[in-house]
Amino acid sequence: MTVDVHPREDSAVAVSAAEALVRQLEGYGVEYVFGTCGHTNIALLDALGRSPITFVIARHEQAAAHAADGYARASGRPGVLLVHVGPGMMNAVTGVATAALDSVPLVAIAGDIPSYYHGRHPHQEVNLHADADQTAIYRPFVKRAWHVHRAEDLARFTERAFWTASTGRPGAVLLNVPMDLFSRPVVPAEHPLPAHEAAPALPADVAERIAVRLAEAERPLIYLGGGLRGEAGRRALLSLAEHLDVPLVHSLMGKGAVPDDHPLLLGMPGFWGLRTTNDYARSADVVLALATRFAETDASSWDPRHTWNLGTATADGEAPGRLIQIDIDPAEIGRNYPVEIGAVADVTLAVQAIEAAVRVVRPEPMARPGLRERIRVARSELFEGSRERGRAADFPLRPERILADLREALPPDAVLVTDVGWNKNGVAQCYELPAEGRFITPGGASTMGFGPAAAVGVQIGAPGRVVVALVGDGGMSAQLPAVPMAVEQGLPVVFVVMNNRAHGTIADLQAANFGASYGCEFRDPDGRPYSPDFAAFAEACGADGHRIDAPEALLPALRAAVAARRPAVLDVPMVNEPVPTPGHWNINDIYQGVFPDGSGHPALPAP
Repeated sequence: MTVDVHPREDSAVAVSAAEALVRQLEGYGVEYVFGTCGHTNIALLDALGRSPITFVIARHEQAAAHAADGYARASGRPGVLLVHVGPGMMNAVTGVATAALDSVPLVAIAGDIPSYYHGRHPHQEVNLHADADQTAIYRPFVKRAWHVHRAEDLARFTERAFWTASTGRPGAVLLNVPMDLFSRPVVPAEHPLPAHEAAPALPADVAERIAVRLAEAERPLIYLGGGLRGEAGRRALLSLAEHLDVPLVHSLMGKGAVPDDHPLLLGMPGFWGLRTTNDYARSADVVLALATRFAETDASSWDPRHTWNLGTATADGEAPGRLIQIDIDPAEIGRNYPVEIGAVADVTLAVQAIEAAVRVVRPEPMARPGLRERIRVARSELFEGSRERGRAADFPLRPERILADLREALPPDAVLVTDVGWNKNGVAQCYELPAEGRFITPGGASTMGFGPAAAVGVQIGAPGRVVVALVGDGGMSAQLPAVPMAVEQGLPVVFVVMNNRAHGTIADLQAANFGASYGCEFRDPDGRPYSPDFAAFAEACGADGHRIDAPEALLPALRAAVAARRPAVLDVPMVNEPVPTPGHWNINDIYQGVFPDGSGHPALPAP
């Protein structure tokens, strides 16, 4: 049998499996593949080289995975990642897991050792025990991992991979391909994706029951997670909330789904939530939770004394609230709190159904006296306080000065891609995001190093928008390959490095609980604070570099970087200042030797 390594119109002619796979990707509308090369995947790269699909090369697999993730979040299409055997696919673990935990559709394709050498320890095979293959490394977090044993199965498995990644609760999948299968001949077969996807709707009787609960509640609350991403769902949500005058709170991942200036928005609950937000959440008698996992930080470590009091009475006899939970993933229903009404449904369809039912159950709009004014006062204090602190002329800059200058310099529809630390927590808590803006962050895994490379993928997925990677110096150091990737692709990503010469959030946490911050700050051999010159690094890579040496220098540098439409790095010296944390997080109890079962001591001796 002859193998044609070049594309042909005649689908009956045998081609390499790699060539057939590329044709299939083209048919699925794939425009970009992110990744790195290796001896196990260059047959596929060779086929990609003759395709209109663009291969976005990275210098590290984690950077490639984060970029594919960012592209998926910005474009709404599955991200596609190509990695090499062993260390290559292991380097991508953190990026693929980050996408998985944030319900981002991502298809990872990994080259593997030749199928006929399995278990003989050929070059870079990773299995040492139990005759496992490298797919086992990904199984704890991907929705499904396929290990291809025959070239003839590759097309069918690829169709399953794209369908699985994109439907139900979206997530990451792995397609593991022994390298010899890419070069084996196959006759291309048609494996089209289903032309129409019918998402699960909320039954009418359930929508009516939920509408009645909300209309009859004295202190209802809507809690929004990161799953409500479409404009239709957002419109229905706001119509529902405004008709019943129900306040809204959002998880970290839900920021931006409701405009920050909406009069019913209380903000985030939990560890980084305002006292007003947590008090209302704890006293709510009916909570409608939409596409949220009730993550620990958003739920004050699930301690009913602080945020959510659902299902069981507290020790002081406070009546619990009733929970209505809607999620596309049945495993999330009731995972952390008892549920009165649980529904597995597409959240957009569910909100639309509930909104329609509410107008039948309660035709006249409701008003809750004083509610909107209390929300306005609390939110105004938050944003005005942040703006006031943002006027400080301290140098190194206070973090809220950096946020204030960003807010002034960026167009309303800019995309902020954050990492971890002040850049994530501060923006989520006190950055007044314009209605047209977008906030992208690694909520599930809270991955340091996500921001720089993810912003590159976001820029590819949203080429007309200003994209800013707002990161700490720790996150920037973890993903330096993002800068040459942006240069090579000609992407005008603006990297803003909030540089406190430390893993600042953890340094503050350690200092608060143990009196010192050993192992958290960057220092030179003489003990002086140390940091690379990130602006010089940018210039060495061919990007623009801006060294901020005075408070008044940041705003014009931001404006210049945005206007230039070139990759740029702004190195911004920042004081190490704790993020305000008005809520509760159990880790602080643990550091003090106090545990949920009542064991331990009220406080440990000071060091």
